[in-house]
Amino acid sequence: MIVCEVDPLRALEAVMDGYQVMPIAKAALLGDFFCTLTGDINVIRAEHFVGMKDGAIVSNSGHFDVELDLPGLSEASVNRRMIREFVEEFQLKNGRRIYVLGEGRLINLAAAEGHPSSVMDMSFANQALSAEYMSRVHANLEKKVYPVPTSIDKEIAQLKLKSMGVEIDTLTPEQEKYLSSWEMGT
Repeated sequence: MIVCEVDPLRALEAVMDGYQVMPIAKAALLGDFFCTLTGDINVIRAEHFVGMKDGAIVSNSGHFDVELDLPGLSEASVNRRMIREFVEEFQLKNGRRIYVLGEGRLINLAAAEGHPSSVMDMSFANQALSAEYMSRVHANLEKKVYPVPTSIDKEIAQLKLKSMGVEIDTLTPEQEKYLSSWEMGT
């Protein structure tokens, strides 16, 4: 798997996790399947589509339908046709074919039947507990975007694991003390 990244910290994390990291211009020449997840505009542009292998599949799961430069792809194409529901073939001027999934929209929403209840229950729990948290501490909050408190994420994870019958270990008092101090070890 290849990761294309603009943030040096995330790129380094991907390398340390064992992934190849390179610019999209290089990855476009190598990949068979592409999925954008950035939230930005024109991440894969016409010059990238033109360099892709014949039969490359492209999708987006990041932000609306703007991550893929579909107008640029159309301009670089001589023909386009629907192969099947959610799969459109673009035949490029160089003869190669590019397959775009879900009209370039968020593929997990555009071509799916919605999220399963086993995912949505956690999403709704997160929203409800976050709203409850904000109602309790609203006087201390500035007008800005806040991440969900880790305590809420952990509570939801514990409840979900319990509902699935999954057990995990807990730290012993000795382990908790060790992790919270510098009194032991070198």
